Amino acid sequence: MYTVGQLGKLIGLSRSALLYYDQIGLLSPSARSSSGYRLYSEGDVQRMERIMTYRDAGLSLDVIGRLVQADDASAPVVLERHLQKVNEEIARLRQQQHVIAQLLGDAQVLRKSRSMTKDQWITLLASTGLNEEGMAKWHMEFEKMSPDAHQDFLESLGIPPEEIALIRQFSTQNATDRDG
Repeated sequence: MYTVGQLGKLIGLSRSALLYYDQIGLLSPSARSSSGYRLYSEGDVQRMERIMTYRDAGLSLDVIGRLVQADDASAPVVLERHLQKVNEEIARLRQQQHVIAQLLGDAQVLRKSRSMTKDQWITLLASTGLNEEGMAKWHMEFEKMSPDAHQDFLESLGIPPEEIALIRQFSTQNATDRDG
């Protein structure tokens, strides 16, 4: 059994955070000592580790409480919904990043903030043996399988919105021509 202080040290949380978690019913101690001190079991430690994992994923304490109460049964649905929100936030932030770079008047700012540029992707795909036709087919398949992910991918490369629209239009039209 662990006291509040011992558990805090073990998992890297403050005593006040653990007391707050107890107060809101997120993690209550399994027992109390004869002196009234909170005592936490190995099961409590495992529960706290799950709580911290959910917290690291950005879930609110309220949502975490519901997940832990339901023995994580609804976790996949909740996590998928949260992932979608995170992806939307990333897309929104990328758009802000693009606007800021435009305001700064320095296209290099945007390129420097990306992990890979459009040119780097083209070079990478070409190095694997894909020619222009293969790259076009790759875009068509990507657009057909997941249009939103294709949009996000193109935005992540810092491609201007007008060019993205052309790439997606080309991919959609050519996929339709091939299938039809």
